[in-house]
Amino acid sequence: QVQLVESGGGLVQPGGSLRLSCAASGSILMIYTSGWYRQAPGKQRELVAVITIGGSTNYADSVKGRFTISRDNAKNWVYLQMNSLKPEDTAVYYCNFNVRTAGVPRAVDYWGQGTQVTVSS
Repeated sequence: QVQLVESGGGLVQPGGSLRLSCAASGSILMIYTSGWYRQAPGKQRELVAVITIGGSTNYADSVKGRFTISRDNAKNWVYLQMNSLKPEDTAVYYCNFNVRTAGVPRAVDYWGQGTQVTVSS
């Protein structure tokens, strides 16, 4: 089993910054992709950013140039640096890891518990 623990959410004014962190622990053999998703009230969960084991990244158009995803492969952490935040960035943010674990023949997706980000003046 794999456990993901998120931190870093909160209330910030428009134009401000936040950094989200997510740590994975458990019987991890390899983490392939890591990513961040978000879900606003009344909306479907959407991809925010993803990073591969090789460091390739992909971002939603709405956050390009403002958000940066990074990962620490040695420590099994993924981060999301969010700058120039807008009210429309308000949502619950979830981390996601695609993980190969001991005794399981294929990689499985795991999710964090979610952390609230509120952008408001």
